[in-house]
Amino acid sequence: MASNEVVGSVMVVGGGIAGMQSSLDLANSGYYVYLVEESSAIGGVMAQLDKTFPTNDCTM
Repeated sequence: MASNEVVGSVMVVGGGIAGMQSSLDLANSGYYVYLVEESSAIGGVMAQLDKTFPTNDCTM
């Protein structure tokens, strides 16, 4: 095993915007990631919004 190889796993609690980005960053760093969300969909509050302030871009 190389000395710079990452070994291990991490659990991220919460599938909102920050949880998803953290999961992606950790996975790209070489960790096995377990993303846990209590609801049936990820995205958090942001996924429930129709438009975002101040640009009124559609999030869907």
